Amino acid sequence: MTRTVVASATREIVIGFDQPFCVIGERINPTGRKKLAAEMIAGDFSTVEKDVLAQVAAGATMLDVNAGVTAVNPNETEPPLLVRTLEIVQGLTDLPLSIDSSVTAAIEAGLQVAKGRPLINSVTGEEEKLEAILPLVKKYNVPVVAISNDETGISEDPDVRFEVARKIVRRAADYGIPAHDIVVDPLVMPIGAMGSAGQQVFRLLRRLREELEVNTTCGLSNISFGLPHRHGINAAFIPMVIAAGMTSAIMNPCRPQEMEAVRGANVLTGADPNCGEWIMTYRDHKPGADGGAVAATPASGGRRGGREGRRRSQAS
Repeated sequence: MTRTVVASATREIVIGFDQPFCVIGERINPTGRKKLAAEMIAGDFSTVEKDVLAQVAAGATMLDVNAGVTAVNPNETEPPLLVRTLEIVQGLTDLPLSIDSSVTAAIEAGLQVAKGRPLINSVTGEEEKLEAILPLVKKYNVPVVAISNDETGISEDPDVRFEVARKIVRRAADYGIPAHDIVVDPLVMPIGAMGSAGQQVFRLLRRLREELEVNTTCGLSNISFGLPHRHGINAAFIPMVIAAGMTSAIMNPCRPQEMEAVRGANVLTGADPNCGEWIMTYRDHKPGADGGAVAATPASGGRRGGREGRRRSQAS
């Protein structure tokens, strides 16, 4: 069984087909958040700190950390800012982390300060990226998100995206990196722009699981981009992609409707034995309170989330 191990200094989680769905909190990301970007540039990490604590309390399994605040000289500005952000996050939680950057120097700087075994987010099928990132994956013995696009861009043909994923897995093997340390992002298209987007990703996930035997992830809210009431679409999408074989997603754990879908899917797939986490989380639920939401109990997160309280697409 394919198992991808990610760890902090004190906590280990496993991403796998027989494991509870891994929720990678997306909120520590200034992309599309001008106020947060300005704060981080100014050295103000108060919003970052709030977002860390909120995602932990909501039941995130791990946290994605991105510090891409500007396109101006990112090779110089992003590495130290990412390092500072990682240090702050690690001071607040022992959840495992995903180091999220398109700047190779920032990824390596992050790997030098990250505790445990973080996830690198990400590598693509572009030759330049493969040659830059795969040696770091091997050197630091960490798993990596593999995004299914290459020099030709993002193909609308799911078979092309599958072949890009296969290429990355094979190239990783050339470096001695096992397939279980590759977490493929098959790229979820917006359903409002491409009516077959859902069916495409379901078919891709089955192939990735059965043919490449890799774990998978996605920027979950991409599916609902441009639509009203996005969180309803996201919540419907979650159990469907889990049933198709997806094992993790970069998403906003602070959306109760979406986390209920994750926890419900865990129950129905047998990943929440005896409904333990569901009962611990919702046993004191009062219908209608907080708009139907429920605050996470200290046990929220179950076996992986512990007892604390993707891609760059932000849920609206």
